[in-house]
Amino acid sequence: MTTPYQLTYQLYYWPNLQGRGEFVRLALEEAGVAYEDVARQKKGMPALQGSLDFDEVDHPAFAPPVLRAGELLIGQTANILLFLGARHGLAPRAEAGRLWANQLQLTIADIVNEAHDTHHPLSTNLYYEDQQKAAKVRAQDFVAERIPKFLGYFEQVLANNRGRGAYAVGSRLSYVDLSLFQLLAGLRYAFPNAMARQEHAWPRLVELHDAVAARPRIAAYLASKRRIPFNEDGIFRRYPELDG
Repeated sequence: MTTPYQLTYQLYYWPNLQGRGEFVRLALEEAGVAYEDVARQKKGMPALQGSLDFDEVDHPAFAPPVLRAGELLIGQTANILLFLGARHGLAPRAEAGRLWANQLQLTIADIVNEAHDTHHPLSTNLYYEDQQKAAKVRAQDFVAERIPKFLGYFEQVLANNRGRGAYAVGSRLSYVDLSLFQLLAGLRYAFPNAMARQEHAWPRLVELHDAVAARPRIAAYLASKRRIPFNEDGIFRRYPELDG
């Protein structure tokens, strides 16, 4: 009988950007499990579209990322990580700890959405150039108010965790730590000047970022071609005019 540990997972996400799929990729890489990044393969896009199609699957996702694990088809980043965390030692065993990890991941999703909206504040159907004036206003508030509010919260989460190891949840690495790494990396890419000015206020987050980057499997992934570079098609985009 095939167990979840023996599966080759199939990840459905856009092929040329990190986006929300990167949070899932980091968990898969740290877990050391086999997976296929389907849309990056030949003729992979029809398979991705099929995971969103009511005519092809019983429970289609609204949007990528989507993970196939055997007969399971799982959508939404936090939901996928909840699944992977429980099966690959990337989440607490106790229910209370799993719920806390999921709560933190959902909060990460909130700031990720806000980071996206700095460059698309009016509509995702408009080009950045069509809403640049509004983007400047939105980005100014995000840099001055929202980044400190969110990262200050996560810094306090790390400070309050009584577990060993300086992790977000408990005494061992979880998918939340991987996602906080990706969040900090993305904000540094999109807002390098603002982060250089502010991140001294979040030393535990910076230390966690560096510790995650140094983990053998993550370091190997970051140095590989599997890690898609940040670019201006993703969630975290570098527009100098938005960086204060």
